[in-house]
Amino acid sequence: MKDRQGNFICGLVLLLATLSFIACAGQSTQDNARLAETKRNIGEAYMRQGDYTSALRELLAAEKMDPQDAFTQHDLGLCYRAKNRMVDALAHLNKAVALKPSYTPARNSLGRVYLEVGELDKAIAIFKEITKDALYATPHFPLANLGLAYYKKGDYATALEYYHKALKLEPNFVFALHGLGSTYLAMNKGRLALDYLVKALRLAPKVAEIHFEYAEANLLVGRTAQAKASYENAIDLAGPESDVTVRARQRLKTLR
Repeated sequence: MKDRQGNFICGLVLLLATLSFIACAGQSTQDNARLAETKRNIGEAYMRQGDYTSALRELLAAEKMDPQDAFTQHDLGLCYRAKNRMVDALAHLNKAVALKPSYTPARNSLGRVYLEVGELDKAIAIFKEITKDALYATPHFPLANLGLAYYKKGDYATALEYYHKALKLEPNFVFALHGLGSTYLAMNKGRLALDYLVKALRLAPKVAEIHFEYAEANLLVGRTAQAKASYENAIDLAGPESDVTVRARQRLKTLR
């Protein structure tokens, strides 16, 4: 996969060089837009590889060539979010939405960043608006995001309602399954939490946070051995510096 991504980037770089040559000979607005699009495509290829620094370099260059392109603004927002620069992420995502109000993926991304910075009411307003968009191809995403927003507000009943709506549309949606497990765990309903966390783990066995919450649910129902094993799994998957690892190790100390 990485080889194919690398070949794709090389091809785009060659195209970019050709367009740059044309631009030097007498650049038109159309040539400039094509050049910006090529830079954006290179940036997106780097994003898919997880190389957000290289992606940001290409996307900033694309923005200089075509600052009114909503897709570039969205990509810049995603890059800054990946780098945990939320103020910059919000600025670019808001610009993307302003430039193209019908661009629902950008609105969903904006809502996600508002969620992450604790602006829950702003996030909820955005996600509720998205659920009205009959043309949006993945309506289970804003529904599950609403579940998470209400979970963060401590309104667990409403969180459950939205997570279940998401699962009705996409029964194997890990985000919603995990969300239901987290919500039932917060409500001290260990058995119900286990039901959904087991399903989430079957679909996403390498997610450390799910293993941690599965351990918590096992501990809640008195299955100490299973809890210990799941805490260990969480540590193995999360890595030594992760917050999940710190919490899991603290739990294991109390169980010894």
